[in-house]
Amino acid sequence: MCGIVGYTGPQRAAPILVGGLRRLEYRGYDSAGLATVEEDRLILRKRAGRVRALEELVEEQPAPGGAGISHTRWATHGPASDRNAHPHLGGRGGEWRVAVVHNGVIENHSALRRELESQGFAFASQTDTEVIAHLIARELESTTDLFEAVRRILQRLEGTYGLGVVAPEHPGEIIGARFGSPLVVGLGEGEHFLASDPVAIAPHTARVAYLQDGEVVRLTPDHFEMRHLEHGPITPRIDRLDWKPDAVELGGHAHYMIKEIFEQPETVVDACRGRLRRGEATAVFGGLNLTDRQLRRIRRIVFAACGTSWHAALVGEYLIERLAHLPVEVEYASEFRYRNAPMDDRTLVFVLSQSGETADTLGALREARRRGHLTLAIVNTVGSSIARESEGGIYLHAGPEVGVASTKAFSAQVAVLAMLALYLGRLRHLSFPDGLAVVEAIDSAPALIGEALQSEPEVERAADRIAGVRNALYLGRDIHFPVALEGALKLKEISYIHAEGYPTAEMKHGPIALVDRETPCIFVAPRGSLHAKTLSNVEEVRARHGMVLAVGTRGDSTLAERADIFLPIPEAPEVIQPLLAVVPLQLLAYHVALRRGCDIDKPRNLAKSVTVE
Repeated sequence: MCGIVGYTGPQRAAPILVGGLRRLEYRGYDSAGLATVEEDRLILRKRAGRVRALEELVEEQPAPGGAGISHTRWATHGPASDRNAHPHLGGRGGEWRVAVVHNGVIENHSALRRELESQGFAFASQTDTEVIAHLIARELESTTDLFEAVRRILQRLEGTYGLGVVAPEHPGEIIGARFGSPLVVGLGEGEHFLASDPVAIAPHTARVAYLQDGEVVRLTPDHFEMRHLEHGPITPRIDRLDWKPDAVELGGHAHYMIKEIFEQPETVVDACRGRLRRGEATAVFGGLNLTDRQLRRIRRIVFAACGTSWHAALVGEYLIERLAHLPVEVEYASEFRYRNAPMDDRTLVFVLSQSGETADTLGALREARRRGHLTLAIVNTVGSSIARESEGGIYLHAGPEVGVASTKAFSAQVAVLAMLALYLGRLRHLSFPDGLAVVEAIDSAPALIGEALQSEPEVERAADRIAGVRNALYLGRDIHFPVALEGALKLKEISYIHAEGYPTAEMKHGPIALVDRETPCIFVAPRGSLHAKTLSNVEEVRARHGMVLAVGTRGDSTLAERADIFLPIPEAPEVIQPLLAVVPLQLLAYHVALRRGCDIDKPRNLAKSVTVE
């Protein structure tokens, strides 16, 4: 969940490291630090707080050198402080032989710490990472090869790690290692980069190589080599980032979240590009690696995901059951991997993850494969662990998403799941005319999302009304229940208002006890087959003097008259309504958080890519 950036080359490392950390700050922002090597000197700068605090420190106390590593932290062991900030130094007797940055958790750090303390190594922090630095320093007492020293100590570590290592005796050299926490190498001309996310290095290079578990890399300005801990030297696959040059820049927007909300029409276009087939009234996917015959044999689908991806999977459940008549279950990935859920050989497992590195989802993928089930993935990041370890899958093509609160990735997932439902339906009973109607609906979604974004002025007025509340209820029926859950999550994540999502009809089975003028009930209620039922539930709230905020179809005067606040979206077929209905909820969360003075792109206690359990 933390961010790592490394650089070795002819330029000054510190500005590149700090710039990379700024782009990775969504992964952790409790503290930040860097270590550079100049000739045989190790220079350390670190400070609690945001990357800006580190930047100010480096301005006051420059860190020269053409090679270095850096880190922005999401705390696991020990609170945010200068002392606990990375990098951590290794050595004894005041002789610092190595600096280390680390993502992940070392589960046996207590035993290793006791062992090292008994040998004269003094600890300066409460972190698990410091044991790694001292272990490497101890190995450097018996070998002059930094790569070999790192390789040896990895055998002692239990848990997960993404490592960056530099040593003053090895100027110009960086060692990276990965097990369960992502690392990527950036390839330049006479320079190389190391990062936990390609976002950090995208402005410098488009050529990348992703490390896999058990792999170690040595970087110098002119060379890089990779080895597997068990299998020896390997030839890495070189990928190209296909992002637009400004994909990781704010582009004039105040926050990444609002930028990414407004990118959603283009995001859905990219997710659907080349996949809809009007002539066959279906969708096609090149990476499923399953034949139509194999897919017709499937009798059940299980989705495993976390957070926003879990909500998208719930939308997929409704769509697939409606269009393909296949039973679907949606599991929390963190629970699925530890359950002994009964599944037969006609069950297909899909895992969903924006980053492709979510630890719980990766664990669910591995558990499903261990049990022998067909396991596919829906991910955004090419070359990610989930993408590589699944038997096939679908890329979102959403581009980098920097805001911690996911928006455009959710829309890309829903669009992909709608196409998947169409494809599976056409393999079974769905008629050509019905399939064609779905194709046309999906094809119309980007323009309709653009229209939904025009509701921002109404959303801003709604935000003025509810910015001071302490609780909110989000309510939706059928396919809009997951949208209600997602809307509630967005409000919780960035404004810190307690919000819960429920199926609308469940309100009277408990939550209605919370209804009052200070607890808005936010109904997701576009016109559809159950609209009349939802209107009855709205009346139940009004009868108890509750505040009603409704997301509904433009021109729905019946709903608008019953709501204190009405947020319109365009008329649309039900199959794509979630893509439209979520837009005003995303905007509402953003503008409420703005009014409350919250740090929208970096909400407290959260990080973007959850790579620890």
